Amino acid sequence: MQSIEAHIQLSNQLGIKRALLVGDPGRIHRVAGHLNNAKELSSNREYLSICGEYNGEKILALSTGIGGASMGIAVEELSNIGIKAAIRLGSAGSYQRNIRIGELIIANGAVRNDGASKAYIPTAFPAVPSTCLLTNCIDIASKSGVVYHIGIIRSHDSFYTDREEEICRFWSSKGVMGADMETAALYTIASLRGIEALTILNNVVLYLDDAGEAIDQYASGTNKAMADGENAGIRLALDVLAAWKED
Repeated sequence: MQSIEAHIQLSNQLGIKRALLVGDPGRIHRVAGHLNNAKELSSNREYLSICGEYNGEKILALSTGIGGASMGIAVEELSNIGIKAAIRLGSAGSYQRNIRIGELIIANGAVRNDGASKAYIPTAFPAVPSTCLLTNCIDIASKSGVVYHIGIIRSHDSFYTDREEEICRFWSSKGVMGADMETAALYTIASLRGIEALTILNNVVLYLDDAGEAIDQYASGTNKAMADGENAGIRLALDVLAAWKED
């Protein structure tokens, strides 16, 4: 029987198993430029979706908005419609000085400093990606010539606490690569629901730089390195999704 998910407004009869997840609905239109036969499926709240083909495989692309709560809703509803592999292509702020603007971070784990993942299971449960997607991503990235870094990232719930510099310095000293707001929820909930998941992040904020100013540049499209990083990340994510085979 056909059913429509409440938030993403997609049907369990869609018949697609691979999903590319982005935060900003505006990024969906840029993803569409990389797909063949792209068409819009639904738009509701922060969830804008399209589908198309890439290297002969059907791909769903969905925006998830900002934060772990929105990501969690998306993962649950994607699971309900049959998605089995999901890659998040997001943006990050670097916690390490050697990561430049537009370089990619492949997240092999996430610090669970968010609330959404903790609503599901205690923090002793690790937020880690699919081994298959991670190893395939590293292999494809190494052959593509893209500049990338592999490591742990931190997922959090606010850019605007009174301790941001202190927090940044602390996690930097522990070797954490950078920060986003969604990966901990993605990895945790995807693991619990049997979805293979991975995050690839485009670095848009240098270590200890002003996050608001950098994100404004990213949103306005005025920084070429950020735009190039996004395009490289989209291509990498799509290459990995197209190569994925269900067990």
